[in-house]
Amino acid sequence: MHDILDLNRYPLDRPGSPEWQALVDRCRAELAQDGMFSLDGLMQPEVAQGAADALQGKFATESFHHKREHNIYFKDSVEGLAPDHPALQKVETSNFTLCADQFQGSPVLRLYDWPPFAEFLAATMDKQNLYTMDDPLARLNIMSYGAEQALNWHFDRSEFTTTMLLQAPDEGGEFIYSPELRSDDDPNYPGVERLLAGEDPNMRAITLSPGTLNIFRGKNSPHRVGTVKGDKHRVIAVFTFYERPGVRFTDEENIGFYGRAS
Repeated sequence: MHDILDLNRYPLDRPGSPEWQALVDRCRAELAQDGMFSLDGLMQPEVAQGAADALQGKFATESFHHKREHNIYFKDSVEGLAPDHPALQKVETSNFTLCADQFQGSPVLRLYDWPPFAEFLAATMDKQNLYTMDDPLARLNIMSYGAEQALNWHFDRSEFTTTMLLQAPDEGGEFIYSPELRSDDDPNYPGVERLLAGEDPNMRAITLSPGTLNIFRGKNSPHRVGTVKGDKHRVIAVFTFYERPGVRFTDEENIGFYGRAS
């Protein structure tokens, strides 16, 4: 993996070593403080850009255009909220998606299937084990955001989101979030209303560089990707792991996310 990753700076290939443990401890501390951590340049930037370049044709001809209006909860209704409550206002998400079966041989897929990667992630998240999915579509997705496209405000279903930027746009595409806006005990609907009105004082934005791994605790921290401007797309890989082996999506879920069944 030395040909695609900077394992001198990030010793994922040496689990249990003092250097590996120091990195895990640093990532855990950042997760606890900021709700995220990033490993800038974990994948060599030229490798990340090459992976994005290799998919340009497939994005143009084979990708699924995912475009939908939704609220921040991705639900038609929320118990305790009137249908016209400001926390349920609609936003639009639009992007193009490729699934794992469409980029066999990609260095991003090599990383996903490399056992030390899951071992490292599990340690940073304080999980006993993490497993790759068995689903040939959902296990790893690569998404492209072109001009005027964006991933809009939402809470994640899973506790953590694991991504790697492959190509940055010329403008826009920043990662915008509000850490721990709600809790499992308090939905904080007034806070959600302020966020959607652009009035959240805790809102933060970061700009990632190609090859950067980003782990984000998104279940209670709403987040979005800024609208992309210009001709250069934002291309990002989304890795999916579970705490049990053998997970697959239903055909209905795959059709909803990708327009086809596995």
